[in-house]
Amino acid sequence: MNKTLYIKSILPRLKRTFIGDKKFYKTVLALVIPIIIQNSITNFVNLLDNIMIGQVGTAQMSGVAIANQLMFVFYLAVFGGLAGAGIFAAQFFGVGDNEGLRYTLRYKLWASAVILAVALAVFLSGGDWLISLFLKGEGDPSEAAAILEYGRVYLRIMLWGLLPFILSQVYGSTLREIGDTMVPMVASVAAVLTNLCFNWVLIFGKLGFPEMGVAGAAIATVISRYVELVIIAVYTHMNTARFGFVAGVYRSMRVPRGLALTIFNKGMPLLANEVLWAVGVSALTQIFSTYNLNVVGALNIANTITNLFNVAFISMGSAVAVMVGQALGAGDMQRAKEYSWKLIFFSVCTCIIIGAVLVAVAPVIPRIYNTTEDVRKLSAHFMIVSAFYMPFFAISHCAYFTIRSGGKTFITLVFDSAYTWGVIVPVAYLIAKYADFDIYTAYPVCYFPDVLKSVLGLYIIKKGRWAQNIVANGTESEGVRCFG
Repeated sequence: MNKTLYIKSILPRLKRTFIGDKKFYKTVLALVIPIIIQNSITNFVNLLDNIMIGQVGTAQMSGVAIANQLMFVFYLAVFGGLAGAGIFAAQFFGVGDNEGLRYTLRYKLWASAVILAVALAVFLSGGDWLISLFLKGEGDPSEAAAILEYGRVYLRIMLWGLLPFILSQVYGSTLREIGDTMVPMVASVAAVLTNLCFNWVLIFGKLGFPEMGVAGAAIATVISRYVELVIIAVYTHMNTARFGFVAGVYRSMRVPRGLALTIFNKGMPLLANEVLWAVGVSALTQIFSTYNLNVVGALNIANTITNLFNVAFISMGSAVAVMVGQALGAGDMQRAKEYSWKLIFFSVCTCIIIGAVLVAVAPVIPRIYNTTEDVRKLSAHFMIVSAFYMPFFAISHCAYFTIRSGGKTFITLVFDSAYTWGVIVPVAYLIAKYADFDIYTAYPVCYFPDVLKSVLGLYIIKKGRWAQNIVANGTESEGVRCFG
């Protein structure tokens, strides 16, 4: 068989493997478009917030950026703490078990309480020390002191928003796991618009309010957290006919011991993974910051803008969790495997297009900021590098959610955070300490291991051992499946 005939013979198989039908894409878009809109608006408003703080000064922008890097660890801890119960929620919904969903929501509330207590203890006792870790690079000591003070002010006020944030995630994640992405989107949009308006008023002192700068930005964010919680919680409880699992959810906080232990055993690797991964990302930022203080501001600009472009593949993770998770819950392993490949391919294709757009706008957007030319140039470089790696990030992201959907939480821990700490962070540290690279060369080299990670993800997906139904391995008792 010649080369042309061989290619023609495998094209139909490749099409069946990687390309879905109209019904498939209709389902995907119905899931991801509300999430993309939600995340896009959130990240766009974050960009506007960033620009507003950047107009006040580079030190203020860097202080807020460092504080938000610490908050990022908390956000990922919440995500990881709820993720274990989320696997069960998607599969319980797949078999129509409202009682199981109710128990998973209660479990999330208990997990959230523990995470909140730990976060408050860490931030109140060690916030200043954590901020100072990012101020080790070359630069003016007075500027470093100013950044530390601005970061401290911002972080202390942001603590008042941790409770509403965590409760919003409990409700929002559960709704997304049952396929309802519209309500969380509406609540999030209302919150970010509230944040934007109060930022303008409080940062710059408009409409008779005092000019509060960094403190105003933090207060605006806290207010927006409460707005989001009120909308999503009130709507959910007012529509018990639609969301049957929420009826009577607070009559008791009991979760059956067997189910709680099973969720805990599945969820702890996810919680550990998200915390370790988030700390790993923060460690990378800290390593890069040792080159000079300009890197902190440049990374803040680059990450804020890049996150706006990353919403497509980030949102695809929710589609994977819902579509693959529900297929597994229904016992349809073949459909789950087909969905995983098609979603990965769709995500990669989307990222190639979006990455090209990011490369085109990277030199232009940093000029909006009131900062130095060195910071603008460096941030543009960071964005171009991120655009190049975006398709590989998409593969790893979809692979992570696919493996997680089947309850293989220990594998996700090894694949994600163990790889970050075992490969990516050591490579970055060794390059920063021993290689004679400037930051322009070090940054892309340090992220090359993510290419290898995406290849590893594809290998795990191909093996197919992740595909399992984790809500059908027990007997019915007390209205919910018992495990263990």
